[in-house]
Amino acid sequence: MVLHICGKKSEKMNVVLWISAVVFIYATSQKVEGNKNVVCYFASWTVYRPGNGKFDVENIDPTLCTHINFGFVGIMDNGTLRIIDPWESNDDGLHGFRRLVALKNPNVKVMVSMGGWNEGAAKFSSVANDPALRNNLISSVISFIEKYNFDGFDLDWEYPGSREGSNPKIDPENYITLLKELKAKLQPRGYLLTAAVAGGVERTDVGYRVKDVSSLLDMINVMTYDFHGFFDNYVGHGAPLYKSHYDIGPINETLNVAAGIEHWIELGADPAKLNMGVVTYGRSFTLADPNNRQPYAPITGGGHAGPYMRQAGFLGYNEICELHSDWTYEWNEEMKVPFRYKGDQLVGYDDVRSMTEKVLYANSKKLGGIMIWSLDTDDFRGICGEAYPLLKTIHKNLK
Repeated sequence: MVLHICGKKSEKMNVVLWISAVVFIYATSQKVEGNKNVVCYFASWTVYRPGNGKFDVENIDPTLCTHINFGFVGIMDNGTLRIIDPWESNDDGLHGFRRLVALKNPNVKVMVSMGGWNEGAAKFSSVANDPALRNNLISSVISFIEKYNFDGFDLDWEYPGSREGSNPKIDPENYITLLKELKAKLQPRGYLLTAAVAGGVERTDVGYRVKDVSSLLDMINVMTYDFHGFFDNYVGHGAPLYKSHYDIGPINETLNVAAGIEHWIELGADPAKLNMGVVTYGRSFTLADPNNRQPYAPITGGGHAGPYMRQAGFLGYNEICELHSDWTYEWNEEMKVPFRYKGDQLVGYDDVRSMTEKVLYANSKKLGGIMIWSLDTDDFRGICGEAYPLLKTIHKNLK
């Protein structure tokens, strides 16, 4: 059921109808077996996508998630929280926060996430290094959570010690200090504290005191993806489950999901707090030679942009299944992931088969659950078959 809230005169009526619909959905919802986590990120900018790609709060199926994270709010130089997209999120706009929080029930927590790739690392590094600015951040976060009735806060600082403006000498310690101070204020109020963290071995080593991170957070969302892309200047799958014989050298051998998760565990993270990150988009490439498609083959750039994500080098699963099902399918047995290609275009992505493999791996490591980025590039409309095939695969197999 989809209900649209539009126009001030009908606002109260539509809000009542929306909440009533949500209550009906909850009455038929099922929890994930074993109380595992399925953390679903909702990205506000997806409301701007055209046609079948447009995604809004009403497109979320809350029965398939245990946590829904709003991405993103930003951070100011003085440490206070900033609204990045007022059109979608502000009370004077489309009431996005109100509608999102209406999805809450005893089995679904709605969180707000601060940061993301575009927000960078510099402001986080600066704020975390100053006691007064940390206090501004924490006070601002609590005020925001209380105002909009969120269940907790997700810190997505990408990344401590890495990227422009960060400081590898002090960021890891300041990161822990920030988490300690956040927990001291959030926990007594009953709010959750989680974080999205690097899944790559190198960035993990640079940025995190893993045992301390694990002790302070309620959940750790490990971003085990974006290991490869057109930024490499060669072909590579963005999120291979395992290494392949093409991965030569100590660094390349770690650019996979299993290496990232196992490194966090080896460094002292509680597996039950780790949510393994998966993505619903693929990394695409324009091949230098259409006949050379193997990993590490040369490329001339990212693949052609799709009509929904509208970004070269990316294709959503919804774009792949709806528009590129005629491309040749190739399964890599070593990495346990698929590719599709046609002419000089190639994309590595996750489908139902590879997502099943990843969830079974998470089960084998006794992880807390799965984090999915993000809802909007799954086949959420069911154009290619059943709606939300990737998310439902997670829900079905997670134990």
